[in-house]
Amino acid sequence: MELLKGRPTEAEAKGRLPREMRTYDFLDKLGIEYMRTDHEAAGTMEVCDRIDAVLGVIICKNLFLCNRQKTQFYLLMMPGDKKFKTKELSAQINSARLSFADAEDMVKYLDIEPGSVSVMGLMNDKDHAVQLLIDEDVLAAEDVGCHPCVNTSSLKMKTADVLNKFLPATGHDYVKVHLVGED
Repeated sequence: MELLKGRPTEAEAKGRLPREMRTYDFLDKLGIEYMRTDHEAAGTMEVCDRIDAVLGVIICKNLFLCNRQKTQFYLLMMPGDKKFKTKELSAQINSARLSFADAEDMVKYLDIEPGSVSVMGLMNDKDHAVQLLIDEDVLAAEDVGCHPCVNTSSLKMKTADVLNKFLPATGHDYVKVHLVGED
């Protein structure tokens, strides 16, 4: 793995999924600078640790959640090293019985497959069906790491660019949450 600036070259772009290339197009159109590394699908923590080391940032844990009735959908960005507790989050957003949303809903709303969940998927949520939740520790970090809608590449960009350029361009806002994540 190596750290690369910006989008894949034309030769590197061959065989990549359209959803990944749309992500680079969107970021470039907004003038958001990003670093990228290409890698095998991150199926183990060891692979994730190597990706983090190359990027110089911890990739966010991104969880796609819904309420029991499947009428509210949430994308939670939190530090990868925090534990997720539904009860802790449910109380903050006044939503009973949060659970992980189905893979079909992930594709429907974010055009993302399981294992590739990322804030970048909000560019595909034209109906604004998904509410973004961001842990305060992610907001406090200078940089954020995420996938470009596929799990075979990872990006590093300024948190301020995600908040002040990317989200407004998608028409999404966020709710700040406080997750303790301890037992």
